[in-house]
Amino acid sequence: MRKTSWMAAAWWCSSAARRGDLTRFTATFTATKNNVILIGMPGAGKSTVGVLLAKRLGYDFVDTDLLIQVHQGEFLQETLDARGYLELRDIEEQVLLSLDITRTVVATGGSAVYSNRAMAKLGDSGVLVYLAAELDELKRRIDDYATRGIARRPDQNFEDLFAERTKLYSRHTQITVNAAQQLDQVVTEIENALRRQPNQVPAT
Repeated sequence: MRKTSWMAAAWWCSSAARRGDLTRFTATFTATKNNVILIGMPGAGKSTVGVLLAKRLGYDFVDTDLLIQVHQGEFLQETLDARGYLELRDIEEQVLLSLDITRTVVATGGSAVYSNRAMAKLGDSGVLVYLAAELDELKRRIDDYATRGIARRPDQNFEDLFAERTKLYSRHTQITVNAAQQLDQVVTEIENALRRQPNQVPAT
């Protein structure tokens, strides 16, 4: 499970956004497509960037790995050990399809892109942003590959997983951002890219 401090940060950001305490984004998306969905490999920083981006935009924040853990009442690794990686992906798909959100930054699990149905729904509700990083950078960040609760084949190493998933991220994304930058640079680059999206409506 994510560290308690980040769970608290995510809760605070979500609550503050609903109270209107954060600085509002200077432009808004259309009513039906106003979410920001972060996709990418484990270690890309989706949860960390998601909290900071939500604060910057004045948006709500959702971490779907946490939603899965709450839904299952156990850690991702426990679900993986008990039910296998394919069932964990099925559970993830159901959680993603059940989302009913607006003006929300969503940090998805790294395996979300295996579900075309989920990606289609998320893409219909917002902009898909791929946090991309080189293999060596991700390996430097990940020190718990075997116990992180990654929905992968038991015999699949990180290199193979990277090769398999990067194709899927590139297929689904609308915006690609270099996740190896400083956090503030990543957030700023996403914000600037969102302003250039054709579905964005300037504030009046």
